[in-house]
Amino acid sequence: MTVSDQTTVLPATPAVPGPGATSAAASGPTPAELEARGITAWFGQHQVLDRVSLRMPAGQITALIGPSGCGKSTFLRILNRMHELVPSARLGGEVLLDGEDVYDPDKRLIDARRAIGMVFQKPNPFPAMSIRENVLAGLKLTGTKASRSVKDELVESCLRKGGLWAEVKDRLDAPGGGLSGGQQQRLCIARSLAIKPRVLLMDEPCSALDPTSTRVIEETMKELAREVTIVIVTHNMQQAARVSDQCAFFLAAQGTPGVIVEHGDTDAMFQRPRDPRTSDYVHGRFG
Repeated sequence: MTVSDQTTVLPATPAVPGPGATSAAASGPTPAELEARGITAWFGQHQVLDRVSLRMPAGQITALIGPSGCGKSTFLRILNRMHELVPSARLGGEVLLDGEDVYDPDKRLIDARRAIGMVFQKPNPFPAMSIRENVLAGLKLTGTKASRSVKDELVESCLRKGGLWAEVKDRLDAPGGGLSGGQQQRLCIARSLAIKPRVLLMDEPCSALDPTSTRVIEETMKELAREVTIVIVTHNMQQAARVSDQCAFFLAAQGTPGVIVEHGDTDAMFQRPRDPRTSDYVHGRFG
């Protein structure tokens, strides 16, 4: 099985409160700190990352920047164990979620997918499902039982957090595939939030969107950072500067695997970079 930008890997059964719970959909887990230690990755004999370490603080937005082919998206997929879906893929190192290695043999894959959600570059709502069904897809496909009232509350809560509720609240039974591109991406964000992740990974979520939709997604991200840690891959330097708290600059010299050249506070990275290669990249002199 190979990983595709258009494939959503559904996580484990989410914890759905009982019918008598109060504000069930509004509550959720706290943001988690994510830390990568010494991540080295291969596809077959081709090494794509070399000893990459990065701490992604809880409740903050971390932007991964750098030119194409430097391993950013591979690194992102390693964080929630999607890398291992590629038959030829191998990796070394650790990914710690609040200090616990998600690759520990005693840890279940489904637990990592539940705690660390993913939004892909291309909006990928399930076309045969309604807007409501898309949000609830994780519950439906894992056989999780919940009352209608709990489901309704979850749908509204997630669509509000995804910045989409006001636009679709009167047509929840309309096909999710009938929404505009920007709306579809926000629906995918809402779908990811329904499983109550502690970290949300976003792989160039605005690259296929118009400026207006991009602005709405960015506003949504900044709101979500209050309750979920966000890690975003972006080639848009203005976007990284606008939305992220910290940045990590990836680079792969010709014929060598990707490494992190520099990382730290976003303002410092853009205004006072320590490495001249960082300065050249963020100011558009290459990449």
